[in-house]
Amino acid sequence: MARGKRGRRRIREGDGSPLKPLRWWQLAYRSLFSLEIPAEDGSTHTYTVDIDYLDWDGRLYRDGIQHAVATLPATFPVEGGGIEVALSTFGTRRVHYVLTSGEEHQLQPHPKSAEGRRASFDRRHPLASRLIGWAAIAILILGLVVLAPQLLEVITRMDWVAENIGTFTSPIQLNPALNTALTAASVAAGIERALMFRNHWLLDADTWWLDL
Repeated sequence: MARGKRGRRRIREGDGSPLKPLRWWQLAYRSLFSLEIPAEDGSTHTYTVDIDYLDWDGRLYRDGIQHAVATLPATFPVEGGGIEVALSTFGTRRVHYVLTSGEEHQLQPHPKSAEGRRASFDRRHPLASRLIGWAAIAILILGLVVLAPQLLEVITRMDWVAENIGTFTSPIQLNPALNTALTAASVAAGIERALMFRNHWLLDADTWWLDL
């Protein structure tokens, strides 16, 4: 749980402000995730994580009142454990309630958030949803095979790298239009996987440094 210990040091006390409703125009940069957690006295509290992708801060609300704020990734202490929140380049990578026993529960996305709408589509159209997921994997693999060597070539042409390590010439060369199209498709595939909380150490390698 080293990740959680690092996250706890970033926690700041909330200002007590009420949770603002999610508006349709915030779909591209804001998400809400909630979960009811029982307290020791037998009552139940609703915890909501409000994520603004434009400032990389996570805000935890308890029963609609701002309880804590942290720069992500972070672990918010709550009854029975903590809520771990981490981002990827394309969205939310992790938002889980982790009990002290190690048991985990993913917080549920707001129905009107991008994640909530994607989850609703998955429930209503499971076959189409799987096809989209497979297409995203195929695009990311293609991007890794085609774009990574070209990026490596660009890096090795830098003076210091070329002089001390050597240069590399990519065996795959695409024209700028195809490179742009593949890059855009890869970004879309990354967003798709983030909306479904899918993460692979190689396909989604953009996220590894977020836990440092």
